[in-house]
Amino acid sequence: MKTKSFKAYIAEFIGTCVLVVFGCGTACAIGCDVPGGYLATAFAFGLVIVAMAYSIGNVSGCHINPAVSLAMLISKKLHVRDFISYVVAQFLGAVAGAGILCIFFPAKDGLGSNGLFEESIVKSLIIECILTFVFIFAILGVTSKVKNAQVSGIVIGLTLTLVHILGIHFTGTSVNPARSFGPALFAGGAALTSVWVFIVGPLAGAALAALVWKAIGNKD
Repeated sequence: MKTKSFKAYIAEFIGTCVLVVFGCGTACAIGCDVPGGYLATAFAFGLVIVAMAYSIGNVSGCHINPAVSLAMLISKKLHVRDFISYVVAQFLGAVAGAGILCIFFPAKDGLGSNGLFEESIVKSLIIECILTFVFIFAILGVTSKVKNAQVSGIVIGLTLTLVHILGIHFTGTSVNPARSFGPALFAGGAALTSVWVFIVGPLAGAALAALVWKAIGNKD
């Protein structure tokens, strides 16, 4: 397994920054409570993945999500050193993206940060685990065959849209520890206090998806 170049880490930084700016930024600009805002936010996150997949996919694989990188590590598709570097780049990119949002939106309004469902840590962990499992499971499936390369970005982007359509109601949908950490760092308060839930939940869902895929996936 070859290790990645420094260019891949830069690509992960840029991709995660763009995800936060356009995904969380849409949530801030439109709001999920106004007509059409819910779907607009879901599609914003999905479309960012599509855009980044076809721009930095050949550079870094376009993980832009620690949960994706963890799944690739467990699947032995990513070196440990690259995993650490990817995660660092992703968190830094998310912080940079949230910093950009602070120029246009008040940090006190949350910057699209996640929140506990019914103030329940357990329920929030479960929903994030389920949402991330589905998202990562789809990624592992569509990327398991080379012939899917041309459509994988679209499939992954639409899957992220799908989990947002359900998950926004519950937690605002994280499925991405970096995406949650960046806005929470600037928003502070309850968002920062509970951000660990949106780190642990997605990572647990990703690990479970990787293990299940290893058990049932086609070895060929």
